[in-house]
Amino acid sequence: QRIKPGTIGPAAAFNEMKIDPATGEILVRGKNVFAGYLNLPEKTAETIDPDGWMHTGDVGRIDEDGYFTITDRMKDIIITAGGKNVTPSELENDLKFSPYITDAVVIGDKRPYLVVIIMIDQENVEKYAQDHDVPFSNYASLTRSQEVQALIQAEIDRVNKKFARVEQIKKFFLLDTQLSAEDEELTPTMKLKRKLVEKKYESQIEAMYR
Repeated sequence: QRIKPGTIGPAAAFNEMKIDPATGEILVRGKNVFAGYLNLPEKTAETIDPDGWMHTGDVGRIDEDGYFTITDRMKDIIITAGGKNVTPSELENDLKFSPYITDAVVIGDKRPYLVVIIMIDQENVEKYAQDHDVPFSNYASLTRSQEVQALIQAEIDRVNKKFARVEQIKKFFLLDTQLSAEDEELTPTMKLKRKLVEKKYESQIEAMYR
């Protein structure tokens, strides 16, 4: 089998794999696959369905050659108020291609539209501000300046063009506090913690839905 970077490969000769058409979850079936939890039939039924498919908890896609790619975890999938399944990591990863964005958390579960909380790339945004004579006195004033808000909006617009209307980001909030690895919002690798961010910035999130 040839290797395709970025994929987990095709199904093995002794396995079946498919994508659940309703949820996008990767399902696996075969004699070598996890048989269940010992003496825990109810817990087993949560993972293995009546047809013998094991639900991996991973969301993904399959290409024309039968190679699978994992795109997200089921637990992180957003289901909008309109019932549309959205994979937030695809939007977030596209946003992080911007030189002005370090990290992003897309929110919208059971909501009418998607919003995003963004951590800017301080060095690049400061350089942009200096090059364009944008006045700022500290990190917070930098994130709140109209020019920086417009800069980030342009980056969001760039990403939105790649997605269907229901998957597009409607509003955003820039974290106005400079975070470090010691802050609880960040992992040791400087990634935003989704659940903690949603809880800590609840008021800012609610404001984006008013």
